[in-house]
Amino acid sequence: MLLHSPLVLLLSIALPATALAAPASISASHDSLEQRIKACTACHAQKERHDAFFPRIAGKPAGYLYNQLLNFREGRRQYPMMNYMVEHLPDDYLREIADYFAAQHPAPPPAQPSSAGTTALARGKQLVLHGDAGKKIPACIACHGQQLAGVAPAIPGLLGLPRDYINAQLGAWKNGIRRAHAPDCMAQVAQRLSDADVGAVSAWLGTQVASADARPAENIALPLPLHCGGVPGSSAQVAP
Repeated sequence: MLLHSPLVLLLSIALPATALAAPASISASHDSLEQRIKACTACHAQKERHDAFFPRIAGKPAGYLYNQLLNFREGRRQYPMMNYMVEHLPDDYLREIADYFAAQHPAPPPAQPSSAGTTALARGKQLVLHGDAGKKIPACIACHGQQLAGVAPAIPGLLGLPRDYINAQLGAWKNGIRRAHAPDCMAQVAQRLSDADVGAVSAWLGTQVASADARPAENIALPLPLHCGGVPGSSAQVAP
């Protein structure tokens, strides 16, 4: 196993140096993809921990996961651990990682209890299911699918994500910390959401549970409400 191989780099970050001093005769089965992505599953565990920093990535569309790995590698998303881990990994390896996690479908996590009041939860449900035409905010389901399970190849599901993670990512888009391929449709949406709206959306989504057989939809009505640079074939239906 060559330590300079990009296929080994990700594992070498996660394991101590003593673990890398393996005999030259080590079986090829020990260099499986499942072994190499242990650096990922150390944080992105299948068992939901409702962690604001480490969301579940299993079952997300492969194109979305690949785009996020590119975003971390190229600095559009900032999280030092992720930026460091992928900065030298080639495109093909990032695609391999994305394909692996996209094929995993663990049981959905339970709903998260919420201290948000009924008014806030009602506002969150309205924004997710219907949007707010007065503020030019499209419904979440218009892009993320009727089941909120995402759409292949590049739109993620929203159910099962930790409430704090959703809240943090919308805040990052509002503040320009998180970016995507231009035009960045989520940045446009986040700018139109008030802080109360962000809290309402994340609170309501956190109380919902995906069905056990939910999978990303194969297609969605086009054009999307906004042109999203990371979504192939999308074009703007309304002016941004």
